[in-house]
Amino acid sequence: MDSDHLLEKARARVAGGERASLDSPVRVDSVSAEAELTGSHDAGPGEAGIREGGAREGSAREGRDHTERVDAVLDTFFREAKARASVVGARYVELWDVLERNSVGGKRFRPRMVVAAYEALGGSDTEASALVGAAFELLHTALIVHDDVIDRDFSRRGIPNVSGSYRDTATTAGISTPAAEHRGMSAAVIAGDLALTGASRLLLGVTCADASRSRLLEILDEAIFVSAGGELLDVELSLAPDVPTVDEVLEMERAKTAVYSFEAPLMAGAVLADAPEEIVEALGEFGREVGIAYQIVDDLLGVFGEERTTGKTTTGDLREGKRTVLIAHAATTDDWFSIRPFVGKADLTEEEAEHVRARLTSCGSRARAEILVKEHAARALAVLERDGMPADLRRVLQPVVDTVLERVR
Repeated sequence: MDSDHLLEKARARVAGGERASLDSPVRVDSVSAEAELTGSHDAGPGEAGIREGGAREGSAREGRDHTERVDAVLDTFFREAKARASVVGARYVELWDVLERNSVGGKRFRPRMVVAAYEALGGSDTEASALVGAAFELLHTALIVHDDVIDRDFSRRGIPNVSGSYRDTATTAGISTPAAEHRGMSAAVIAGDLALTGASRLLLGVTCADASRSRLLEILDEAIFVSAGGELLDVELSLAPDVPTVDEVLEMERAKTAVYSFEAPLMAGAVLADAPEEIVEALGEFGREVGIAYQIVDDLLGVFGEERTTGKTTTGDLREGKRTVLIAHAATTDDWFSIRPFVGKADLTEEEAEHVRARLTSCGSRARAEILVKEHAARALAVLERDGMPADLRRVLQPVVDTVLERVR
């Protein structure tokens, strides 16, 4: 059975209420290598992906309301943090100001995942869900601040990040470039640490049973622990002389991004709603599969996307030599010798990039990545088929899968 039929079968089961047991393993039929997809640390399909199709306008309004509540929580958090920091001194307050500027303007996708699971499972305490959502937004801020340090990036989307802000201030003051960059990265490490501890602090303020709060903290801790491991894997794989396997890349992408962006927020929403542990674990499994699918799509868009719609360059990953599913698969083919000289070439031209795209297509790497997207999407949908999954939860989460697939159509 090819991947198109597999997904349609899974969608039909979800829509029709045909479900497997929550205790049964997810089974996915093998797919043909010829199947074609017909259908980024800033992962998240956006607002449309967590709406129920039949109530888009109302859901969109509710989504904006929740985003405003999360923003209000973060405003209060930073205001109180700066008041505490003022006791230490003005320079410490300045760091909190810079960190706050780097936490605004995002999609607030992770908070949306929290509230999607929470409300679909009957939760109604908007203050509690906003606190939990804000905690995961702070976690996201922490990880991208640290990620920029690791990548030695001083801007994000063309705007100075934490390290860039501190570097630029130092440069303006006449400090040498190496010293200014060291100042910037040092400040960013501290800022990222503060955001991490802030996430835990927000969860401690959630009004819920002690057991639920402990479970929320466990989920957050696991997300931090696994994400750190994924970041290390990314660093190690990028420096290794040999190209990693596809499985190694998938494990890195799952650990680095899927856990904290999809798995953990969904599980946290379920815990806050006092859902049974089997539902909590099932949501983690769903998040893992859809999160991996999202990251593979990100790999595809990084080479084959349209910059005007994705906002992401289609030469950056190739120039960086990023270890993606595409590159990992290509390294196992005869075409690798004509691809390898251009992977990691800092001055890669558009003509050379087009050559690589053609080779990645002809050697089957693009098709293989597209198949993997469908496999993981089908596994995510299969989780929703199981007995015991509330209908509201299925209706809310199926569009998340659809939106991931829409990104490469």
